[in-house]
Amino acid sequence: MAILWLLMALLMLSFVLLPLMRRRRGVIEQVPPGHPDAADPAAYGFVRQEELDVRMPGPDQDLLDVLELVQRTQDYRAASQLLAGTETEGERRWQRVQAFAGAAALELQQRPGGVHETPGGQWLRVWRAEQPKDAGAAAVYAEFLVQQAWRTSTPGTDDFRIIMEEARDACGQAALLAPGDPVPYIIELSIARGLAYSQAEFDQLWLKILDRAPHHMGAHLAALHHWCEKWHGSREQAYSFAEAAAARAPEGSLLAALPLFAVFEHLPEVNLVASFYQSEVVTKAMHGALHAAHAARPDDPMLAHVRHLLLFFLVRAERWQEAMHQLMHVDGHIGALPWTLSADPAAEFAVYRALAVAGYEANGGSPATLPG
Repeated sequence: MAILWLLMALLMLSFVLLPLMRRRRGVIEQVPPGHPDAADPAAYGFVRQEELDVRMPGPDQDLLDVLELVQRTQDYRAASQLLAGTETEGERRWQRVQAFAGAAALELQQRPGGVHETPGGQWLRVWRAEQPKDAGAAAVYAEFLVQQAWRTSTPGTDDFRIIMEEARDACGQAALLAPGDPVPYIIELSIARGLAYSQAEFDQLWLKILDRAPHHMGAHLAALHHWCEKWHGSREQAYSFAEAAAARAPEGSLLAALPLFAVFEHLPEVNLVASFYQSEVVTKAMHGALHAAHAARPDDPMLAHVRHLLLFFLVRAERWQEAMHQLMHVDGHIGALPWTLSADPAAEFAVYRALAVAGYEANGGSPATLPG
């Protein structure tokens, strides 16, 4: 009898723990093919999973064309021309600098080089060497070093500190070459997080950014990481920073969506409340992001970032029609949070996409009823 009671207790415990394990941050299991709740995303014209582009959050055909040319020819000049023609104050320059640096870092990872092999990303080293006064090259190189530090080293180690110190010097050189450009200082925000700048050092850096681009969404996202609980702040500091930025955001600014990013950064590892994603805090942050996305310029380079995070939260909140609306805008390019945190971003995105479609159809929706 004692063994029977033990087995019953274990069975009851499994019913309690299994839902908790499935509610871990960002983890949702996909409905298996053939299941009654399964739906076909292809019916909506969505891109196949293997064709999803993980390099950027939304389309930037000029950047894609230049990246393809640079990587095929190993000639940096097209990249130099593209950055030279990209306005310094806007979000797009920051995204393009990140993309070029990430491409060079990925090349180096794939081809580290050797006695008889040229290392990947050599075009960036040649660019920096041949054009020492090129502000674009200096910024890309600084961001490349930052990405290398986070990819190849562990914060707190000597290797990490050495690479970050070199990146900080590179940021200083980039800032001297383009005094009005906020990008070198935005790159330094990641260095500040990695090297644990003092409060005074961080505040001085942040003021330099505000002087140049006070409503820069990319800069605010980078600063938000610094104030998160897992780094140098707390949940309260991160929320306060995000809400203050949203409150002073001009009409049409995506800064109104910043509180949703703060909520995401502090999602519980285990969600003990089934209705968490319908809670007041999450709902308020989602509504702010939805308003920001609606009011923003359609060509705002940061809009896709907001839509991707909205998709994540709307699916979790079972707001299927709104989730489908976001999907119609972002499907195809998935280089954004939360997907990039996954070991397989395309698979993670595809799970949420399938859930959105299944939930939409379970509530009477179809391709014919989805508004454009």
